[in-house]
Amino acid sequence: MIKEKLAQIKKGKLTAVQNISNFLQKIKKENKKINAFLYVNPNALKEAKIVDEKIKKHGKAGKLAGLAIAVKANINVKDMPISCASKTLENYYGTYDAEVIKKIKQQDGIIIGILNMDEFACGASGETSAFGPTQNPSAPGLIPGGSSSGSAAAIAADFCDITLGSDTGGSIRNPASHCAVIGIKPSYGRVSRYGLIDLAMSLDQIGPLCKDVYGVALMLEVIAGKSNYDAITYDKPVPNYTKEIDEPIKNLRIGLSENFKKLCKDKKIYELIEKKAEELAKKTNSKIKNIKLNYIDLGIATYYPIVYTEFFSGTRKFDGRRYGKKIEESCGEEVLRRILGGKEISKAEYHGTYYRKALAAKELIKEEFENAFKQVDILLSPVTPKLPHKIGEKINVEDMYAYDAFTVLANLSGICAGVIPAGKINNAPVGLQIMAPAFKEELLFKVMRCLE
Repeated sequence: MIKEKLAQIKKGKLTAVQNISNFLQKIKKENKKINAFLYVNPNALKEAKIVDEKIKKHGKAGKLAGLAIAVKANINVKDMPISCASKTLENYYGTYDAEVIKKIKQQDGIIIGILNMDEFACGASGETSAFGPTQNPSAPGLIPGGSSSGSAAAIAADFCDITLGSDTGGSIRNPASHCAVIGIKPSYGRVSRYGLIDLAMSLDQIGPLCKDVYGVALMLEVIAGKSNYDAITYDKPVPNYTKEIDEPIKNLRIGLSENFKKLCKDKKIYELIEKKAEELAKKTNSKIKNIKLNYIDLGIATYYPIVYTEFFSGTRKFDGRRYGKKIEESCGEEVLRRILGGKEISKAEYHGTYYRKALAAKELIKEEFENAFKQVDILLSPVTPKLPHKIGEKINVEDMYAYDAFTVLANLSGICAGVIPAGKINNAPVGLQIMAPAFKEELLFKVMRCLE
């Protein structure tokens, strides 16, 4: 799909202008219903024209030549509204390009617009945006998942070629699962966070969503790498993912865990995951191994104190003096809950009780995954423990947070994880999560390609 389209653009059989124009027409016609885009780039066609001229003149262009790329509203794009889907920043326009955006533009990708999300990335359903919930094109009436709701919905609705989301505890993988698309959370440090308005700096990663594995592999190839602006980025060359994904894989050690099964509220979801594991084992002449993961039930209890504390710290800049409004006076309920929670946890008398203990538990989980990957090459799990609920349905905070039970583990342990559609249950899409060791994205892509 993406590979074929790029070949057509580079040969002049499909122009970049035609590609962008087709998407713009579709967005104009259908976005009101889906609410995936908050802003459409008025210069997109002009930028596409420049790419076409480059191809005509030089016979070649960048890796993303003429592709339509849409971006979550918490990633800075110069001169576009970067609101984080909040009234706090509704009038804030990016004053610079995030590092990932610079890299996309260097490779001739066209930023077609800015996408809806849960406000300040606080949410797992796509319902907390100040500009209205995102709808799910793959399962109308059900939540699209969050917080990168627009990033998954825009792909599912065929509004663009590739999108960028951010993932702190499942914010790419959760909506990818609910919208039946493909999404990747790269290893912590694989992609620069410079220009991302963070939720929790020690967990955040920017990653791509697409309808095919080639597309996410290509985008990661473009945006990954060492950064002078982000000290935690990994100082190793970026592999040629798109070349490697078609290499055959054999004799894998595929990991499943009874502990995942126990955490899965809907047993039908786990049955589907087991079926996919068997399918992969058969295709690759591999063995399935059940392994013990004793600390994974601590995932949510570990994740949220870290997020609350780091989010509170990160939002102190939204004081209404320099830009935007004062966050406490203009944000929604979930954002306020996390600010107030973080404020309490940060107090001297509680700091050691909650935040420090959460960091210690994070180390336990990280160690457990390191040990698990000595026994297996990959781990398979559900993406969410239950099916998506209906938009507007009242569910309690604990149930909402529980959507992240399987996904937070990859962020806490710094590994890479991807999601691929596994099938449907009661007409609701269900994704399969594949986890691989840190910086083994090429293995992840090969496995995903094999299941595609």
